[in-house]
Order: sequence, then structure tokens, then C-alpha cells
Amino acid sequence: MTTATTRFSGVITTEAELREVAGNPSKGAVAKAIDRIDEHFAGFIAQSPFMLIGTSDAAGNQDVSPKGDPPGFVRVLDEHTLAIPDRPGNRRADTLSNMLQNPRVALYFLVPGVRETLRVQGRATIVRDEALRASMAVGDKAPHLAIVVDVEEAFMHCAKCMVRSNLWEPESWPPTGTVPDLGAALVDQLGLDVPKRVIIENLEKDTRDNLY
Repeated sequence: MTTATTRFSGVITTEAELREVAGNPSKGAVAKAIDRIDEHFAGFIAQSPFMLIGTSDAAGNQDVSPKGDPPGFVRVLDEHTLAIPDRPGNRRADTLSNMLQNPRVALYFLVPGVRETLRVQGRATIVRDEALRASMAVGDKAPHLAIVVDVEEAFMHCAKCMVRSNLWEPESWPPTGTVPDLGAALVDQLGLDVPKRVIIENLEKDTRDNLY
């Protein structure tokens, strides 16, 4: 298989080469990273209904998984500890399996309409603590597991990527029906001999019946 290393010229292989192009960060950019969740970051997390968790296994294979719930679903237990509910999914459990092999995680928090984002790094532990899970219930449905993160670093990410992408600007969004959907992808990729609408109906039913 052709790789980027052999396919393209000007491959960057050293930190010196990287800094020649990217330059060095300002003192402020370096100093903004702190080792805790202060009141500013706690307030941001309290407004966030959506986040991403980055993990890797013992061999370095990476995964990024989305998590979403009502705003504030990630709990700030104290300035060094976060708790994330793990709801029903497709049972692959890629993120959880990775954590068992390598507890280091990266978290990325978004708030709709807000251009800045929050990045957090730390070490994760998977727990079944009943009191903790009960505190994160939606209705009468508690998560089956909780991910507890010991925070090691946190900082706000600047707005440039949001400005460039117009992510929160509805007029820039693609027209409805123009983005490839999961149903069509599954039919083609798995060679299924069923109409796409059947797959979509099954997916929608699973979302309705197994959301929590």
C-alpha cells in the first residue's frame, strides 16, 4: 500500500523541520494550559451537550468516540476529576476497551453556537459505582458504566477553526438529503440484499427504543 511518506515530497520528519514551518508558540499559548478544571472550565462543561473522547490501545491504534446528552452531562466532581456517563451504543465498546489497555484520554468539549472549545487530557478509569451512575440518570435510566477521568491538563482552544468552517452558521450547512447516509453505506459496504429504507427504519427504531 502506498503511504504518505512515499507518495508526497517535503515530508516533515523532525521537530526542527516542523518549527521551521509552524514557528514557536507564544508564551501565552503555552501558559494557558493548566492542570485542573477551574471555575471557567467547569462553567463551559456545564453548558456542553456534546464531546469527543480520543483513546488508543496498547499498540497505538486510535479511536475517537462522540458522547452527547443534555448540557452538563459530564460531571465535574472536583477540580481534578470528571465523570462521563456511558450510555447504550452498538456494543463495540472500542473506547472502553482501549482504556483498559491504555488509560490516557483526550476530551474535546463543544457548546452549540460558541466558537471556542475546551480540551482536556488525563487518565481514565471505568467504574460501576451505583451512586455515581444514579447521579447521572436521565429520567429513570442510569448509565450502565461511568468513565472517571483524572485531569492532567486543560485549556481553551481558539475560535479560528470554527470561523473558517462556519460550523454554527445554518446557511453554510449542506442541503437536506445531500450527505451520504448510514443506511446506504451499510447496504453497499456489507453487501446487504435489503432496501435501504429497511436499514434506516431499523436504525431509527433502535434509536427510539434504546436511547437510554
